[in-house]
Amino acid sequence: MVQTLRRVFLTLLFLSISTSNTFAANASQEDDGQILDVMGTVADHDYLKTPAGKIYLPRIFYWENSEGEKSVSVFANSKKAAASDDFTQSEEGVIVPANSGHIIVDLSITSHLIYFWLGMGLAVILTVMAAGRYKKGIGRKVEPQGTFQNIFEVLFIFIRDDVVRGNIDDHKADKYMPFLFTMFMGISFMNLFGLLPWAATATADLTVTATLAFLTFVITQFSGTKDYWGHIFWFPGVPTWVRFILTPVEILGIFTKPFALAIRLFANMLSGKIMIIAILGLIFIFADIFGSVAGVSVSVFSVALTVVLYALKVFVALLQAYIFTLLSAVFIGMAAEDHHHAEEGYHTEHIAEEL
Repeated sequence: MVQTLRRVFLTLLFLSISTSNTFAANASQEDDGQILDVMGTVADHDYLKTPAGKIYLPRIFYWENSEGEKSVSVFANSKKAAASDDFTQSEEGVIVPANSGHIIVDLSITSHLIYFWLGMGLAVILTVMAAGRYKKGIGRKVEPQGTFQNIFEVLFIFIRDDVVRGNIDDHKADKYMPFLFTMFMGISFMNLFGLLPWAATATADLTVTATLAFLTFVITQFSGTKDYWGHIFWFPGVPTWVRFILTPVEILGIFTKPFALAIRLFANMLSGKIMIIAILGLIFIFADIFGSVAGVSVSVFSVALTVVLYALKVFVALLQAYIFTLLSAVFIGMAAEDHHHAEEGYHTEHIAEEL
């Protein structure tokens, strides 16, 4: 046990030191003299960072030229796009049409999109692999074999029994299991990828979390029963004048629920990333202001605190995936629930009489 904890500590220490080295390399490349660009580090990019260097990603534009002609242009990277006759690069580094045209939709591949694909793709691949083992009887006829299958089974059963079946009617729960389990695994992988010093946290992008929340929103509304919509637009047993107050609130609640899902995941993952960058950035700030001795002295505190934060972020990464999946299951369960009006009508009737 002690040896295992030692290995975990050394791994986290390596990651935190590697992260500081990455920031140092970025800082040395800044042309404007900026010591630390926090938001630039967590922002989406047109390149993918790797231990070997940057890999620039394709740029795809659906745009309209000055003559009103619409077309799709594909380039290997931003440099190729800027070197073309149709596009140029602005002072802020943004690719824009060379003339008076405008980009209608930017379909370019970005770093956050790559890690979104990796997270969701890895979740699907591992699930298919586990399903193949179960079809062979491993885990059904005999006990699960190997670390991978045992961990997978623990996670799967936990999500199925405690999250999905615990919040959705038993006769409907299993059909939502593939979606909710994929959400949990995909978000977990995307969150954990962000711990790598060269990787990006896809869930620290509002576009990604809003897309995931939108999927929950669509499934929730399509799962809504007649009772669900009745309680939004009619409220059985409630006086008519009260319905004029409650109905707008319920309609607003339909949209605020997925909004809260998106903001919660986005804010938690972005703040964790910024916190680590800011703490490690103290090394370069103190070194620039007070000299290298001060920078080395602060590094002892910064690196030690970063190790603790890395351990905390592993927990937060899984916790946020769980919370997103749990709330999605709760929203779907509320919409798909079959209400029993026999008992409910008795209570609402007496409430109406009192009003």
